[in-house]
Amino acid sequence: MARDAYQTVKVVADRLKVSEATVRGWIRQGELRAIVIGKGWRIADADLAAFLASHATRARAPDAPEAGAPPGPPGGRDA
Repeated sequence: MARDAYQTVKVVADRLKVSEATVRGWIRQGELRAIVIGKGWRIADADLAAFLASHATRARAPDAPEAGAPPGPPGGRDA
């Protein structure tokens, strides 16, 4: 069995730049798998990676306009 490193809620929150309450909410909602060790939650690196992968967006299509870019003229031709 492979050995995972386990991170505290604080470390995960700092790493993702969110609050500890947000990480605990993900755990309570079942979105982020965690285990209790001692008095605190611990998140395995593999579980954090799975959580992040499940929340990733798809890559933009090569011909899609950039986010925030104004739409081109009708018919796709430049004026």
